[in-house]
Amino acid sequence: MFRNVLILICTVGFAYTLHAQGAVEPLPNIIFILADDMGYGDLGCYGQKKIQTPNIDALARRGMRFTDFYSGSTVCAPSRASLMTGQHTGHVYIRGNGELPMREADSILPQVLKQKGYVNGMVGKWGLGLQNTPGVPEKKGWDYFAGHLHHVEGHYQESDSIWIMQNGITAKQPARKSDLNELFTTYARDFIVQHERDPFFLYVSYTLPHAGLTVPDRFLKKYLDKNGNSRFAPETAHPAGKHYAAQPFPRAAYAAMITGMDSYVGSLMELLKSKGLDKNTIVIFASDNGTHIEGGRTMQDAMEVFHSSGPFRGIKRDLYEGGIRVPFIVSWPAKIAANITSNYIGAFWDVLPTLAGITGAKAPENDGISFYPALLQQAQPKHDFLYWEFYENGFRQAVRKDNWKAIRYFKNGKPDHTELYDLRSDPGEAVDLAAREPGRCREMETAMDASHRTSESSLFRIP
Repeated sequence: MFRNVLILICTVGFAYTLHAQGAVEPLPNIIFILADDMGYGDLGCYGQKKIQTPNIDALARRGMRFTDFYSGSTVCAPSRASLMTGQHTGHVYIRGNGELPMREADSILPQVLKQKGYVNGMVGKWGLGLQNTPGVPEKKGWDYFAGHLHHVEGHYQESDSIWIMQNGITAKQPARKSDLNELFTTYARDFIVQHERDPFFLYVSYTLPHAGLTVPDRFLKKYLDKNGNSRFAPETAHPAGKHYAAQPFPRAAYAAMITGMDSYVGSLMELLKSKGLDKNTIVIFASDNGTHIEGGRTMQDAMEVFHSSGPFRGIKRDLYEGGIRVPFIVSWPAKIAANITSNYIGAFWDVLPTLAGITGAKAPENDGISFYPALLQQAQPKHDFLYWEFYENGFRQAVRKDNWKAIRYFKNGKPDHTELYDLRSDPGEAVDLAAREPGRCREMETAMDASHRTSESSLFRIP
């Protein structure tokens, strides 16, 4: 639900604390690093045993690791729209995948930060507005962009062209055919160097480990034996001629893509340290939704070989925990103590009011709560509940309230049945308690009804 007066007072109060001394305490730089289709359990700091992620694990040790944080949706476009607008999928304009652009009326995170003089840069996958639409990057507050406009461009990890903003216009440019995420990292580093004396916001939107499962040899070799075979054999090759590129070792490639991204994160952190920017830069790392089973990756790979969803049920496109609960790490040595774990129950729509509150910017109307108090280990306001809706393969809704979780399924445009789980005793959502707890189930359904607003787009109407 939209912020109430109490939350607004708390946010303003913490913003005042940060800026009470004016120029004595400079605005922090902000870097938000977003993985694409990486599961809750794919990082060492979240329990992964087979995939090497030393740099992201080190980032978690430098700051705060959240255990109960959620993405905006279970697929990329609405999740990213939620992140940018501070609205959940019952209110946000973009509620599913496709190429529906953001509107001129949508006020998003870089536009909010620009109020306080931030220079805003983005590298990687945008997916919220093509050229000649209101959602193209230069019309949404970005000063610098190099990456993909169309989300399908992000399905291919190598390309001979990318979109680059020059003189305030985004146009397709030729690029050296190479690993694009390495190129995105180079552009990200260039942006940091160019703006090291400005307060900057950098959004690094990697396409890893989304399929296709194409990865540089130097990362893949970490998961091959001395004979050049996968350490996760037996492997079933993904053949050529499909939408995604051929890959003889889908398991090894998936692991290598995450380790590759970890290497790129390490490169960015090393640059911040060398420039003396590491202390007063907020670095956030998250994933846009749960793990995938595409490009040759199977459910067995996700749930049994790597345990990519951790202890949770479900993957991308599910409203079970494995589809929406994601790793979320915040490092800010100037303010956040090291090696802290938080069980604050939050979601992507909290990011905009948090960063607005920290910087003193005015946030547009949104569904979030600033979790700045949680970062400081102070008393933290909490949501009454969190809400999601999703339209693929039939309309579904989900609510988390405290340790309870409900998922409601529709049929022929009408509610069909609701599942209810106690996440405290059943994090894997194995035992449906709806019949045993009818009152609680009705309470959750009431929250769903209150949170859904009919979409302005006909693409997102209950079928």
